[in-house]
Amino acid sequence: MPDAVVIGAGPNGLVAANLLADAGWTVEVLEAQPEPGGAVRSDRGAHPDFVSDLFSAFYPLAAASPVVARLRLHEYGLRWSHAPAVLAHPLADGRCAVLERRAADTVAGLEEFATGDGAAWQGLCDVWGRLGPDILGALFTPFPPVRSGVRLAARLRGAGGLRLARTMVLPVRRLGEEEFRGEAGRLLLAGNALHADLAPEAAGSGGFGWLMSMLGQTHGFPVPAGGAGEFTAALVRRLKDRGGAVRCGERVVEVVVRAGRAVAVRTAGGETVPAGKAVLADVAVPDLYGGLVDVRHLPGRFVRDLRGFQWDFATFKVDWALDGRVPWTAEQASTAGTVHLADGVDGLTRFAAQIAMGQVPDQPFALFGQMTTADATRSPAGTESAWAYTHVPHVIKGDAGDDGLTGAWDEREREAMADRVEAQVERYAPGFRSRILARRVLAPPTLQAMNANLHGGAINGGTTAMHQQLVFRPVPGTGRPETPVEGLYLASAGAHPGGGVHGAPGANAARAALRARSVRGVLTRGQRALSRRDRSGEREDPDRA
Repeated sequence: MPDAVVIGAGPNGLVAANLLADAGWTVEVLEAQPEPGGAVRSDRGAHPDFVSDLFSAFYPLAAASPVVARLRLHEYGLRWSHAPAVLAHPLADGRCAVLERRAADTVAGLEEFATGDGAAWQGLCDVWGRLGPDILGALFTPFPPVRSGVRLAARLRGAGGLRLARTMVLPVRRLGEEEFRGEAGRLLLAGNALHADLAPEAAGSGGFGWLMSMLGQTHGFPVPAGGAGEFTAALVRRLKDRGGAVRCGERVVEVVVRAGRAVAVRTAGGETVPAGKAVLADVAVPDLYGGLVDVRHLPGRFVRDLRGFQWDFATFKVDWALDGRVPWTAEQASTAGTVHLADGVDGLTRFAAQIAMGQVPDQPFALFGQMTTADATRSPAGTESAWAYTHVPHVIKGDAGDDGLTGAWDEREREAMADRVEAQVERYAPGFRSRILARRVLAPPTLQAMNANLHGGAINGGTTAMHQQLVFRPVPGTGRPETPVEGLYLASAGAHPGGGVHGAPGANAARAALRARSVRGVLTRGQRALSRRDRSGEREDPDRA
């Protein structure tokens, strides 16, 4: 019998399994898909000579994460690779906002857009230099973050804490307007905010855009050399080196609960796998509660609160094999691993508003990845392994474009939407389509079929909006990995601090399981001692502390 069963071999599940194995627990990971990795996988499905990342591709959060750093995955084969520039946002007139690897280069580029904007960017970097480590410490630990929170509060008292707090809750449009006179700085912040489902006018989008921008400025947007799957492979090798097991093709259909405690899981094949100490679920929140765990084991108020759980945007993705580099009009875009494609901040607002109204955007904001630029091993010399993803509504009420898209996502709709994404790229890179050797289209249902946690292609495990963060994630009054069922821990992006490849939800769940078992062991030893005293006729001294 394993001490712990981990449901799901995504990055959070594998991080949790590794930390439990480090503590000496026996661990078995059960994964529904034929291979581990969750949303961190790669293949050659677009073209046999090109490596494509199926889901996530760039990993600033992993590079910054103290959780990942402590695993020392470089000892298990993980190598990071960087593009010459972090990200770019080309403009229609041929200019380009660029987040460079060196802050001084970013500053110089922004200064060309408007005098003083370079100094404004440097000011944001200086704030990050003072507070960044404690912000990350608070972000990547269970809520509330006691130690990091105390240090951060102490630093904020001497650094204009209320002013910074105001900055963090600003909409990113307002933050950009307050900080920058020109377009470039505003675009870098706003584009990074839309890596989550945060419109430029959303409260807190300024803080998220600043966080992602500073992570990129400090750590870059690195990729695993050889493909995203190399990150997963390193986690699996490390786990197996410590005696852990990963079983793929084993879909869990039930968490077995007895007397209010999770004691086992059942698979679709009918196998019951007992868990001696804990079950950790790297599972989407609605699939765990009321799915794997029957509602009769959950408090009524908790079940009612789950009705308010909100997904982040649905996702539509296209992979390409290109016979040459992308012919950007703005030449600087050719140096960046990540390229944002939208017609200014207004274009981002228009895009987010169409999604909010249930419309498929007619000019979709596209996050474009140049993988060979970031890692030369991804395709033959002189070519480019590329992808782009955009967002669409989960429930489609209409099409802002001319294709009559309904959300059926049959072949006609998939191809029409892929053409629309390509048209957006073509606006900034005329001749792009002529360089396509092959393409692969991944519509929202396809993404979900390849990873059940990506409901409708939602890639963050639930909205990043403020009403479902911190103590509100996944429902009000939670914010920690413990669940209403004893011995069951939520280890997915549905738990604090949410989406992104950083391992924090998995690490928090593992630590909670270890802590609970330790406390339980202490209580058990105390109960045994008390029983011995009772049997010998001894009584506790009521005055003894």
